[in-house]
Amino acid sequence: MPQQLGRVSPCRPGSPFPSSPAGGPPPRRARVCGRSVASAALLGLLVFLAPALTPAGPTGRAVSGPSAAAAVTVGHDSDTPLAGFMIQSTALVTDPAAEVSSPGYPTTGWHRAGPRSTVLAALLAAGIHPDPFHSTNQKLIPAADFTVPWWYRSDFSVDGREARTYLDFSGVTSAADVFVNGRGIATAGTVAGTYTRHELDITALTRPGTNTVAFRVRPNDPRKHLTVGWLDWLQPPPDRNMGIVRDVLVRRSGPVVLGDAHVVTDLAVPSLASADLTVKADLRNDSPRTVTALLSGRAGPASLSRQVTLTPGESRTVVYSPADHPGLHIPSPRVWWPAGMGGQPLYDLDLTVTVDGAASDTAHTAFGIRDVQAPINADGARQYRINGRPLLVKGAGWAPDEFLRWDPAYAEDRMQYVRDLGLNTLRLEGHLEPDEFFDLADRYGILTIPGWECCDKWEGEVNRSESGEVWDAADHAVAQASMAAEAARLRHHPSVISFLIGSDAAPNAEIESEYLQALRAADWSVPVIPSASGKPTPVTGPSGMRMTGPYDWVPPGYWYDKRDGGATGFNSETSAGPSIPTLDTLRRMLTPAELETLWKQPSAPQYHRSPSPTFSTLKLYNAALAGRYGRPTDLGDYVRKAQLAQYENVRAQFEAYSRNAKDTTAPATGVIHWMLNSGWTSLHWQLIDRYLDQNGAYFGAKKANEPLHIQYGYDNRTVSIVNNRTTAVSGLNARVTLYHTDGTEKYDRTVTGVGVEARGVTTTPLTLPATVPGLAGTYLARLVLTDTAGRELSRNVYWLSTRNDVLDHAKTDWYHTPTTSYADLTGLNSMPQVALDVTATTAVAEAGTATTTVTLRHPGTTNTPALLTDVDLVSADGRTPVLPVRWSDNHISLWPGESATLQATHRTVGPDRTPRVRVSGWNARAVTVPSD
Repeated sequence: MPQQLGRVSPCRPGSPFPSSPAGGPPPRRARVCGRSVASAALLGLLVFLAPALTPAGPTGRAVSGPSAAAAVTVGHDSDTPLAGFMIQSTALVTDPAAEVSSPGYPTTGWHRAGPRSTVLAALLAAGIHPDPFHSTNQKLIPAADFTVPWWYRSDFSVDGREARTYLDFSGVTSAADVFVNGRGIATAGTVAGTYTRHELDITALTRPGTNTVAFRVRPNDPRKHLTVGWLDWLQPPPDRNMGIVRDVLVRRSGPVVLGDAHVVTDLAVPSLASADLTVKADLRNDSPRTVTALLSGRAGPASLSRQVTLTPGESRTVVYSPADHPGLHIPSPRVWWPAGMGGQPLYDLDLTVTVDGAASDTAHTAFGIRDVQAPINADGARQYRINGRPLLVKGAGWAPDEFLRWDPAYAEDRMQYVRDLGLNTLRLEGHLEPDEFFDLADRYGILTIPGWECCDKWEGEVNRSESGEVWDAADHAVAQASMAAEAARLRHHPSVISFLIGSDAAPNAEIESEYLQALRAADWSVPVIPSASGKPTPVTGPSGMRMTGPYDWVPPGYWYDKRDGGATGFNSETSAGPSIPTLDTLRRMLTPAELETLWKQPSAPQYHRSPSPTFSTLKLYNAALAGRYGRPTDLGDYVRKAQLAQYENVRAQFEAYSRNAKDTTAPATGVIHWMLNSGWTSLHWQLIDRYLDQNGAYFGAKKANEPLHIQYGYDNRTVSIVNNRTTAVSGLNARVTLYHTDGTEKYDRTVTGVGVEARGVTTTPLTLPATVPGLAGTYLARLVLTDTAGRELSRNVYWLSTRNDVLDHAKTDWYHTPTTSYADLTGLNSMPQVALDVTATTAVAEAGTATTTVTLRHPGTTNTPALLTDVDLVSADGRTPVLPVRWSDNHISLWPGESATLQATHRTVGPDRTPRVRVSGWNARAVTVPSD
C-alpha cells in the first residue's frame, strides 16, 4: 500500500462554473489554502483543511458510459477535480474491487454522477425516480437500495512520472474504502466523516495515461456517523445523503510542496487606522535530496521573500510578520464591513515556492481585514461588535438542497434575497456549504455563523434525550479532524464571525478541549460559541445565546414581551413556525386532493411540514388563522389569510428585536429567524420557498428591516423610528391615522422634528390611545414617516383589534406559548374589493436582466383602502411566476387617490423578454396586465 501522508495540499484552483440558469458561466473562483493540524492519533490519518470546492456539474439526465477522464498537469494551478463519477450499487456489482478500480473496467448500466453528488441526486438526474418535491413521491423511492455500499468510479490522466501525485478530498458521507488502479489505499476506518479531509500520496501507483480512482461508499446514518442529517426540517432523503459531496482533486507538484498558506489579521480598533498582517505557510520537501527553496509572493500590498533549506522529507512552517517585513503593517487599510455598514473589499495572498529556478508549487487566497468581538453583556447575552461597532444580528437559518446539490446560480439568488430582506447574518447548523457559499457571503457582506448539528451523532455523547449514539475513540478523532478541517477552510472568510461547537447541547470537557485544540492550531481568530442554547462549556464558559423558541404559532404581540422567546438577548433560532407558500407554489408541490385537505382538515398530518410528531400538522396555526380571521371559505381564501397572518407575525418579530436593541436593560442583541429557506417544498420555517417565490413572511421581514422604518409596538402602542443606516437623520415627521376597515378616519395625529441617530432607535411621543370613540373591533393603523419636504420615507400599515390576543405563559413549552383568546380581525372580511389602475413597463438591461416598473393607483371610486396588495410577474400566459425577482416594495396598502411605483429586477422572460403583471391581494381585484 502506498504511503499515506498527513499534510495540506497547496491551494488549488476552482474549475469553471457550469452554465447557470441565467445563461452565462460565472467567473473562476480563487484558490483557497488551508492549515494542517498534525496528529498521529487522528484515525491513523492526518486530516486537514477541506479543499476548496467547485460546483457540481451541470444537472440533467444521467447516461450510461464512462465520464471523461480529468487531465492533470504539473505546474501552476495544477490541482484538478475529477470530472464526475460512474456509480452503481455493490448489490449489482460482483467483481472484486481490484477489477472495479482498474482502468478500462466496463461501466455499462452504471449511472453518471456529477463531481459532487449523493447517490440519490444522481438517480434523480437520471430520471429514475419521480420528482421528490411533489406530493408524497419521495415515499416511492425504496430506502432499501441505499442500505448497501455504492461504487463511485472515475478516471484521470497524467503525462510523465516526474511529478508527485496526490489524491485530495473530503465530503465522503459516511465513509469509504479507496482504491487507485486496482490497489486499496485507504479504508472506511480511516476515511470517515463528511467534514474530514484526506490527502493520499498515490505517486507510486500513478502511471502515464489513464488512471482510475474508486470509492466504495458506505451507507449513512446520522444517528451513528458524524456526517449530516435533517432531524425535523423535512422528510429525510431515502439515501440519507450517502455519496461524495465535495470535489475529489488530483494534484501534481514539484519537489517542494506549499500548503496551509493563510493570513492572520490584526485590525486597530476602534480607530481602524492600521492593520498588521502575519503570513504563514508550510513547506515540505518530498524529494530524496536536500533543496534550497525560495518562497516569495505578496500579501496585499506587501512583498514577501525568504529562502528555506529543507532536508529530504522535512516540513517547516514559514512565518512572515510586520517585524521582519514592515510592509505587513498597513496604514489606512481597506476594512471589510457587513452589508449596510460599509464596503466588502478583499486582499489577495499569492505565494510561489521555487526550486532551482522552477516553480514547484503556488498558493492563492483572498482575505478580508475586519475585527469581530462578541463579549457577554451584563444580562448574559452575546453582543457582537464588528470593527468596534455594536451590531444587532438579524439573521435566518440557511438550508442546503435536500440532496446536497450545489447550484451556484441558485445559491446566489438566495444570497441576493438575504440582502433584499435587510438581513445581515445566516446561521448554518451543520450542512456546511462549499467554499463558493462563503465566497458569496464575503462578496455580499452577509455574516455567517456555522456550527455543528444538534440531536444526532454530533451530540450523541451529551444530548441523551435525542437519537444520536454515544461516541467511541474513533468518533473523537473524526470530530477533532472535522473541526480542524473546517476551521482551516473557513478562517480566511471575513463573513465568518463565529463557530458554534454545540447546538441544542454543549460539548463536554473532553470534546470541547479537542475542538479548541484544533481551532487554536488553525489560528482561529473569531469567537467560539459553546452552544446555540444557553448551555455553557467548562473552558469557553457561557454561551450568551438562548434557544427558547418558539417554533410554532404565536401571535404578533408575543415578540415584545421580554420572556420566553420575546425580544431580549440573543435568540439563536425562533419563529412562529408554519409559512404557507403562495398559491402558485402550492399548486406545484401538492395534488388537488392534498390542496383540499390543506384548508378543509386543519388537524390533518402534512407530509410537507415535518416528520416530527410535534410539527406534523398545522393544527395550532390553522386554529389561530380561523380564530383571528375567520374560517377559510376555500383554498384561495385560506392562502390569502395565511399571507396576511405571516406578514404581520414576521414583521412583528423583527420589529420587536430592532426596537428593543437599544433598551438600557435586557436589550435584544440578536435573532435568527428559523429559517430562511427549506431544502425542499415545505409548509413551515421559511421566508423563501423552494422555487424562490416570496410570500407574506418575506415581505413582512423586508418591511421590518427597511433602512429607515416607522413601526408600531404591540405591547405599549407606541410609534418608534428605527434607523438602520450609518448616518443620523433629523427633522422627521411621524404620523399615525386610525381607520375603520371601510376607510372612515377615526383618529389622526402627527409629531414633528423627530431625529434618530445612526443605527439607532427613537420612540416618538406618539402613543395610540387605549380607546377611540366609535372605533370598530377590527381597524387599520397607517403610520407614515416623512422628511421636512414632505417626502414619504417609510409607510407601515397594521390591522389591529380592540380585543387582544391572550397568551398563557404559565403553560409555555419548548416550542410555543398557548393562546387562550384571539384578537378579532374578522372585520377585514367585510372590506369590498378595490379595482386599482395598473400600468407596467419593462426595460431590458444587459446580461439577460430586466427591470419592470409597475404603477398602482387607487382611483377613489370607494373609500375602502386596498390592503396588502400583491404584485407578481408572470409569463405571457399568466400561469408561471417569473422567479427570482427582487421588488423595491410589495404587499403594499393604498388609500383612495394614492399611488405607488414599484420596481422589480429579474431575468429576461421568453422571446419578447417582457413578463405580464398580475395584481391581487387582500381586497384588490385580481387583474393581469402586459408590461410594454
